[in-house]
Amino acid sequence: QVQLVESGGGLVQAGGSLRLACATSGRTFSDYAMGWFRQAPGKEREFVSAITWTGLGKLYADSVKGRFTISKDNAKKMVYLQMNSLKPEDTAVYYCAADYRGAGSSRLQQYAYWGQGTQVTVSS
Repeated sequence: QVQLVESGGGLVQAGGSLRLACATSGRTFSDYAMGWFRQAPGKEREFVSAITWTGLGKLYADSVKGRFTISKDNAKKMVYLQMNSLKPEDTAVYYCAADYRGAGSSRLQQYAYWGQGTQVTVSS
């Protein structure tokens, strides 16, 4: 069992930056691939970024490529999402998810564990 708690969301102007963090507890964090997903009002939850359990592989949605960076700190049991050049269309609730020995998938169904989400609002 893995527990996930996101933090770092907030209100930011377009062009600004935020750093989301996901604290984990439970089983061996280093064995988990981690993903970030987001859900805007009235829309389905969508993939943002993922990192393999080894930390060697990273995947990004086309909409965030070049602006967002995912990273994983096994010692601290944390995963981060650095978000730069934010746009109003990035506004959503952002969720952290964990997949045991995963390959860093973009598929929601691959992830067994989810956090409660953190709100990101980008004003124009």
